[in-house]
Amino acid sequence: MALGPRLDLRQSQQLVMTPQLQQAIKLLALTNLEIEAFVTEELECNPLLEVQTEDDRGGDDGDPDRMAAGDGDADYDTDGFDDEPLTADRLIETGDGGADAPLDVDYDAETFHHDSSADTGGYGLDGGLNLDGAPVSGFSGDEDYETAIATTISLHDHLTAQAGARFKGADLLVAAHLIDLVDETGYLTDSVEDVADRLDASPAMVEAVLKVIQTFDPSGIGARSLAECLAIQAREVDRLDPAMARLLDNLELLARGELSALRRICGVDQEDLSEMIRELREYNPKPGLQFGGERSQIVVPDVFVARTRSGWAVELNSATLPRVLINRRYYADLTGGKLDKSQRAFLSECLTSANWLVKALDQRARTIVKVASALVTAQQGFFEQGVSQLKPLTLKQVAEEIGMHESTISRVTSNKFLSCERGLYELKYFFTSGIQSADGGDAVSAHAVKERIRILIGAEDADSILSDDKLVEMLREEGFDIARRTVAKYREALGIGSSVQRRRQKLLASTQAA
Repeated sequence: MALGPRLDLRQSQQLVMTPQLQQAIKLLALTNLEIEAFVTEELECNPLLEVQTEDDRGGDDGDPDRMAAGDGDADYDTDGFDDEPLTADRLIETGDGGADAPLDVDYDAETFHHDSSADTGGYGLDGGLNLDGAPVSGFSGDEDYETAIATTISLHDHLTAQAGARFKGADLLVAAHLIDLVDETGYLTDSVEDVADRLDASPAMVEAVLKVIQTFDPSGIGARSLAECLAIQAREVDRLDPAMARLLDNLELLARGELSALRRICGVDQEDLSEMIRELREYNPKPGLQFGGERSQIVVPDVFVARTRSGWAVELNSATLPRVLINRRYYADLTGGKLDKSQRAFLSECLTSANWLVKALDQRARTIVKVASALVTAQQGFFEQGVSQLKPLTLKQVAEEIGMHESTISRVTSNKFLSCERGLYELKYFFTSGIQSADGGDAVSAHAVKERIRILIGAEDADSILSDDKLVEMLREEGFDIARRTVAKYREALGIGSSVQRRRQKLLASTQAA
């Protein structure tokens, strides 16, 4: 074979993700509140971007020098973009990443002509369709939800403040160490001996400090076991008599429902034992949980769904969705002056970035509405009748219905919440596995089966506790082809005990009632 240079032509496919496309895909997975934080960062580094305020919305409509994200009929400047939209799904299929393409959006779909009726100066949703003519507002402007939630002091700080008033010197150091070992439920997580070895102190000293801590608020704090926690609370109300002490030493018998053995051990009759059990129920087994170390997090809906005369309406929560503007007048003023090459390149880059961000935000809004509308259509029975009418649904089914890729549906439904008349639900909630119908009909959602199990167990009598086998039999009579292990798994997921545990609980309840 002769050696020498030659030319070969080869074809290959390669997926190239431009920074703009990566940003657009990232925006899909963010919540409205995360989008707000993201936009704030962009505003700091791009002088051509600004956020439209409520005053701007009434006075800048139609201004050619400003372009807003979220206006479904906005006339976008497509400098730097191809005339024909190229979806993210097509990029994955073809490997063509050279163009800055929008995500899966049907610009011709009339349903998504406006993301919100607020875009046309009309009225919209506020936790549901506002049919009485109130202006659009996800939250009232006069309400400050950051200050509406009281700032809660942590358990550690609460105990430290009390220790500072009771201890000094070495005792205070020991107390601080013990407080650090108290978990969020209020229990001490280490032994006195280990603490003494660690601090080079005597066990008697550590025990004495611990006894003082156990008198702190809340009652029962610093206990090393459930029995000790309840004993501390009983002692504070002067109810820790010998009979109660013996009851606390034999809590395992109480858990098993062996009341006759407890009466013999405690030396009381049935009436006294019932009264003692009733007192125990009034104590707090986890006293530390009434304190929180972090501010409570508000779950804000991203989408509103409500019933109208013409069907179901889906709308984005515009109250938490920033409307971004491109100030083209400012750009024209800057470029009209004397600028060097680097300055013009910077402004050009800012304009391109701003164009893409506005377009990506609008496409994100349209895509979320499109996916949410598909979910409402697929799960219409849920919105009309409740959990019992949930149908099995997969990402692939929704993707095929609206012509998008499964990965796009997954990003859109990630950490997004939907508010309807039945409550607040994560979009992922509507994707559920199915249980095959016993009569060969349509499959039933696993959520619907769980709800039916909860209802059946909730209606059972103390004299006829339903076993898992009995539940299987009853569910099959109702058309659910389900195995016993599946019933047990769903029951445990609902936090419901076994038939033996429920029988003991009802026995204790009936004993107290007597």
